[in-house]
Amino acid sequence: MKAALTHLGARGEANMVDVGDKAETTRTAIAEGFVSMLPETLETILAGNAKKGDVLGTARIAGIMAAKKAHELIPLCHPLLLTKVSVDIEPDAALPGLRVTALARVTGKTGVEMEALTAASVACLTIYDMAKAVDRAMVISGIRLVEKTGGKSGDYKANESGVDA
Repeated sequence: MKAALTHLGARGEANMVDVGDKAETTRTAIAEGFVSMLPETLETILAGNAKKGDVLGTARIAGIMAAKKAHELIPLCHPLLLTKVSVDIEPDAALPGLRVTALARVTGKTGVEMEALTAASVACLTIYDMAKAVDRAMVISGIRLVEKTGGKSGDYKANESGVDA
C-alpha cells in the first residue's frame, strides 16, 4: 500500500504539513551527486588552476549555504535550525570526476533530506559553473538520498546500486 501524499489536500490543493505535534528527534540525511568531466578538467581542478579560483572550496561553501536556504527554494519545505551541514568532495578517477557528499543534521520535528539534497545539488552546480570554461561537456548525475536517520518513518539506507526495489 502506497503512502498518501502529505502536501496535497482532498481537492488537490498544496498545503504545508503541520509538524507541530511531532516529537523532536535528531535527524540526519546524507545525499550525493557526481560531476563527470574530462581527465584534464579534473587535473586542473585538483591542481587549483581553475581561472575562477578554488573550485572545491567554493563548492563546499555553496553547498552549505544552499542547505540553509532549502526552505526558500522548495515550496512547502519547512525552515529548519540546522545543527550541522558538511559537504565533502572527493575525486573519482573512474568517472573521471568528482563525488559530492552532503550531510545535514537537525534536532527537530521534520527531516533534513531536502537540505542534504539541495547542498549536494548546488555544490555540483558550482563545480560545473567554475570549470565550464574548460569543459562544457561535464555531466551532473546521481543526485540522490543515500541515508537518513531519525523521525517517525525510521531509518533509510539506499542500495549500493543506486536503485531501490
